[in-house]
Amino acid sequence: MKLFWRDQLPLILFFMLQALLVPLLYWLSGEERPPTIVLYGFLLSTAVLAGYLGYRYVVLRRTYLRLSEPGVPRGDRLEPLGEAPLAEALHDLIRVYDREYEEELAGRRSAMERHVTFIGRWVHQMKTPLSVLQLSAREIEDEDLADSVNEELDRLRRGLDMVIYTSRLESFEQDFSVDRLQLVQPIREALAEQRRLFIKRRITPVIEVDEETEVYTDAKWLRFILGQILTNAVNYTEGEGKKVFIRAYQRGLQLVLDIRDEGIGIVREDIKRVFNPYFTGQRGRQYKESTGMGLYLVSEVCRHLDHEVELESEPGVGTTVRIVFREAPEQIE
Repeated sequence: MKLFWRDQLPLILFFMLQALLVPLLYWLSGEERPPTIVLYGFLLSTAVLAGYLGYRYVVLRRTYLRLSEPGVPRGDRLEPLGEAPLAEALHDLIRVYDREYEEELAGRRSAMERHVTFIGRWVHQMKTPLSVLQLSAREIEDEDLADSVNEELDRLRRGLDMVIYTSRLESFEQDFSVDRLQLVQPIREALAEQRRLFIKRRITPVIEVDEETEVYTDAKWLRFILGQILTNAVNYTEGEGKKVFIRAYQRGLQLVLDIRDEGIGIVREDIKRVFNPYFTGQRGRQYKESTGMGLYLVSEVCRHLDHEVELESEPGVGTTVRIVFREAPEQIE
């Protein structure tokens, strides 16, 4: 109704101006008209205007209602807006725009699918020579050289994993399967993938998760985000003999997984931005390997899996990344 009055406001204002100009014209011309005649003419004109506005509202009521509520489902948006010429023209215009939008969207989806397919095939092709190099590294007699080569190969592997998982985010719904699984299993698998990094930095993982603790999640994606968090925990921890604590506990109906390191921490002004893509922050700029994508991917995957991710940090003390599973299948004993 508000939109109707806003649309008709110029007409009403011009009518009022015309209603004032007619008596003024009579007065300037010197013609004397009885006030009742002038008032009668004004009331008659007002009645005609009211009839016209009523007719316009009835004819275009559906159009005004639809335009006042743009957030309607797509199917309802394409329904006719009325039988008036303006409503029909507007409906035809919307159909044209909708068809062009669908064509463009289909083209972009096709391009994205081709891109994801290409990235997936490329990563798998790169993993073949990577596996050959890992096998060849075993034949290196110099232990220090072998460790350096293996470390670089691990970095390549983590980089390839990040590329393929990033590309799969766009088609996440087609690439995940939620199951009930023991939480400790993906934790151990993620630690196994990062064991060489832990050994080199002489950092010890401490698992405080009950063997029977179970969650509903996707094992592959959970292992990936755990790998990202553990890599950050080790890379941003200086000094030997430190630990990374992995603990699960109950918080109401939620199951919480804490990953706490004893690293350099994050400055307060950067904490709210660490989940932004490509944000490295003050600490990240100190480490040239930082891409600013690790925690962003963690937050995106958790959002798709309906998990929550929280972060607490204190410079010089360490950082805690917390994954919250909305409902725990069983209570932790």
